[in-house]
Amino acid sequence: MRVLLVLMLCLAALPLRAEEVIAGLSQNRVSLTVNFEGSDILIYGAVRRETAPAETELDVIVAIEGPPQPAVIWRKARRAGIWVNTDAQEVRAAPSFYAVATTRPLGDILSPEADLTHRISTRLAIFEARSTVDRDDPAAFTEALIRIRENEGLYQSRDGDVTLEQDTLFNTRILLPKNIVEGTYSARIFLVRDGDVIDEFETFIDVRKAVLERWLTNLAYDQPFLYGLLALFLAVFFGWGASAAFRLVRS
Repeated sequence: MRVLLVLMLCLAALPLRAEEVIAGLSQNRVSLTVNFEGSDILIYGAVRRETAPAETELDVIVAIEGPPQPAVIWRKARRAGIWVNTDAQEVRAAPSFYAVATTRPLGDILSPEADLTHRISTRLAIFEARSTVDRDDPAAFTEALIRIRENEGLYQSRDGDVTLEQDTLFNTRILLPKNIVEGTYSARIFLVRDGDVIDEFETFIDVRKAVLERWLTNLAYDQPFLYGLLALFLAVFFGWGASAAFRLVRS
C-alpha cells in the first residue's frame, strides 16, 4: 500500500506535456506480391494540447525507416584505361529505406543538437563503421551511398510535404517503392518548436512477402535443385499449353 501511494505521488509530480502528437497510418501491413508496384502510405494525426498554443511556429517531421543493413561503398578510378574499384568504405548499418517529410526545410526547423539526439536526417540515420585506413574525405562515401539510393527511390527528402492546418491537424504521403525489402519499418512523427523536439510518436509497418512469393523464395535458397526442376517443368508446361492453344485456334 505504501509503495502504491509513493508511485501515485511521483506520477502526480510529473509535469504534463503541453503538446502531444497523436498519429496513425492508412495501413500497417504491406504485402510484396509478384505484381507489387509500390504502396502509398498516408500518415495523419493531430496535436493534443493541455494549454493554449505557443506563439512560436510549430512544425512536424515524419520519418519512415526500413530495416538497417550493412553496406560497402566502393570508389572507382581509371587505371590503364579501365574503370576499377580502388577504395572502399564499410557502413555498419544503413536503412534499406528512409524517407523524411517536413512542414518546412529540415535545416530551418531542426537544430543540429536535436538532430544528433534523435538521428532524423538521412546523414545521421546511417551508422558508419570505423575505418582502419586514414582518408581525407570519409564522408564522401556516405554521401555517395545516399546519392545512389536517392536515385533508386529508396531515400527520400520531402521538404514541405507535410500539411499542417491551424497548428493542429497534419498529414502527408510517403511512397514505398517496388524495390523495398521485407521487414519491420518504423514510422516516427516529431513535433518541433524552436528547433527542439517537444514530442515524438512511433508506430510500425510490417512489410512481408505474400505466401506464394515467400515459398518460392525459400525454395530457391534452401532447395535450388528442386527450384530449378520446378522452373523447368513450368516452362515446358506453359510452352506446351501455348502451342496447344495456338493449334486449337488455327483449326
